[in-house]
Amino acid sequence: MTHLPVRRAAGICAALLLLAVPALANDAIGIWRTEKGRVRVAECGGSLCGTVESIHQPNDPKTGKPQTDVLNPNETLRSRPIVGLAILTGMKASGDGTWKGNIYNPEDGKTYAATMKLEGSTLKVSGCVASVLCRTQVWTR
Repeated sequence: MTHLPVRRAAGICAALLLLAVPALANDAIGIWRTEKGRVRVAECGGSLCGTVESIHQPNDPKTGKPQTDVLNPNETLRSRPIVGLAILTGMKASGDGTWKGNIYNPEDGKTYAATMKLEGSTLKVSGCVASVLCRTQVWTR
């Protein structure tokens, strides 16, 4: 009878550990400070995605209206506000705290191959052209 509480405690610990494993895989989930504002990284249908939560200058200085995706090659998308815009898409885990997918840059209206690497409380986000020319930003929680 004295072994039952020990076994029960061990079982509870094992169950909690199993529940924690998926959370570790998605440690990049949360709000990150970027060079231009904040991005919210969340789970989206089996991968991670990132949405602009805020930008330092949310309104166009000339018009006073919210900044929009004016450089998007698709004319029908140019009126989308930057705040709320999905910029990281299809970020799939590729091991060792790294995800690969795509990043959209509203500053030039282009989408690039992207890699995210979690390093402690920072997230290194790289967008690359032909896997050779890359630009990396370091985001912080």
